[in-house]
Amino acid sequence: MDLYEYQAREIFTGHGIAVPDAAVVDHPREARRAAELLGGLVVVKAQVKTGGRGKAGGVKLAADPAAAELTARQILGMDIKGHPVRRVMLAQPVDIQDEFYVSYVLDRAAGTFLAIASAEGGMDIEEVAATRPEAVARIPVDPAEGVSEAKAAEIAAAAGLPPETADTLARLWQVLVREDALLVEVNPLVRTTAHQILALDGKVTVDDNAHFRQARWGESSEVRDVDGDPLEAAAAAKGLTYVKLDGEVGVIGNGAGLVMSTLDVVAGRGARPANFLDIGGGASAQVMADGLEVILSDPDVKAVLVNVFGGITACDAVAEGIVRALDAVHLTRPLVVRLDGNNAARGRAILDARAHPLVEQATTMDGAAARAAELTTR
Repeated sequence: MDLYEYQAREIFTGHGIAVPDAAVVDHPREARRAAELLGGLVVVKAQVKTGGRGKAGGVKLAADPAAAELTARQILGMDIKGHPVRRVMLAQPVDIQDEFYVSYVLDRAAGTFLAIASAEGGMDIEEVAATRPEAVARIPVDPAEGVSEAKAAEIAAAAGLPPETADTLARLWQVLVREDALLVEVNPLVRTTAHQILALDGKVTVDDNAHFRQARWGESSEVRDVDGDPLEAAAAAKGLTYVKLDGEVGVIGNGAGLVMSTLDVVAGRGARPANFLDIGGGASAQVMADGLEVILSDPDVKAVLVNVFGGITACDAVAEGIVRALDAVHLTRPLVVRLDGNNAARGRAILDARAHPLVEQATTMDGAAARAAELTTR
């Protein structure tokens, strides 16, 4: 779960990491008042859970409170990579001498954490990493040992950062550990002309599995909102693992691996998947019904493919969920179902008995994907 920039800043200050003074508002008139309190000249920054705000026009300098109100009015309501801007943060500008990039991220493949740092921070850090990888240092961090003062100094030296950044590097590690984060990133971390080290921007991704330890993030509707596609918001409210894509075949499966394979097979048949939706290994009939309701709410979907291999999730429970959804939702698009595994014969019989004119079954994944792709052309 990603946090907004202003929430990351709140965490940073709680761990002794210096940030510029700032305020968060959701109305242009509030921006004027906030700019007055911050001294007039401010940077107005869109608060969305995605990168590239600056290049999209979501970060602008305002010379005075009146300009801050006008700028906030321009930015609020913008769409940045599918994320509508509902809040802006006004921050005091600083005189920058140097910009750096620093982050800690979970390296799942290596079973450890990775410190990534560069003396060339800023908006184009991705280009730096792609064209001059030697300018970006990657230092493994043993989670059992963590980042001591000595380790922080090692990271700073490897990346060519000034020694005075080491204290901030150590504190950022404490953010990662104490907040149960999977990613902590600052871009840029700056050294001002007054030789102060400040985090000008921050990104924190917390581990959903740690909600029971991090109640303030796990239960806050402000944090958990989905500021992108409304279908993702609806799915999140139902506890579904759903990602909106740009195709026309709605896809439901049980297990991330099976769903990803289904997406590939659909694409191989010349169609585009409209979503990723995993109902999980022990999904109930209600979960199946909820998933269908979300997918059928997508106007881009022309056909739906349900691909389930029964294991923990018995195929008859999936079939009952489909029938329940058909009773609750007016089906106007064809639905192709492939059931295999535990109680598959019973599940097929349930669907046969329902005999809905828009529901048909297939015996193989490839056949089901081919039929769903064919139905999108009608």
